[in-house]
Amino acid sequence: MPAATIRFCDETELGFGWIAEQPELLQRASHALRSDGRVWLVDPVDGPGLEERVRVLGEPAGVVQLVDRHDRDCAALATRLGVPHHRLPFAGVPGSPFEVRTVLSVPGWREAALWWEAERLHAHEHALGTSRYFRGPDEELAVHPFLRLRQPRGLRDLARFLAPGHVLVGHGEGIHDNAAPALVRAVDTARRGTPRWLRHQLRRRRTP
Repeated sequence: MPAATIRFCDETELGFGWIAEQPELLQRASHALRSDGRVWLVDPVDGPGLEERVRVLGEPAGVVQLVDRHDRDCAALATRLGVPHHRLPFAGVPGSPFEVRTVLSVPGWREAALWWEAERLHAHEHALGTSRYFRGPDEELAVHPFLRLRQPRGLRDLARFLAPGHVLVGHGEGIHDNAAPALVRAVDTARRGTPRWLRHQLRRRRTP
């Protein structure tokens, strides 16, 4: 399968992100994070020029896959870069600066999140997003539609006990300004905002 066309985003002193242009609705986002000259790829989709950008950022150290619902290009990129593939690393990512937090662990959906305490950074894959598919009107960050009514305890605990300066997501661009209140608001309003989200999505699909 040819590499996806990508556009870069989430450019910070900590690394960068990129979004696969297809499928447009999902806005599949991936990230490269640098710590002490080493680079960790989080749920990557391959794309033209990606390896070169990663190597300019630093020495590849590992590929982290946070959800079991799809593999993206994690295994292929880990092999090509000659680094470990950490699939659902609930026990931690050796040598990395990240704590691993459980978001959800049920049959058919197991998901972890990364917490980089020194940089106050959350990295999620599927449970949170900023793409149009996730968001209702006036929402900048939102819980996955399938989890709005469920509100997993792991996600609630992340919003309650940690105050990120950055929230990176697997669908859409990350949040870098007022990230902590955005996270709390997304989780706290997910359930009661579901009817508005549904009406918004139906209206959007009807609009040519």
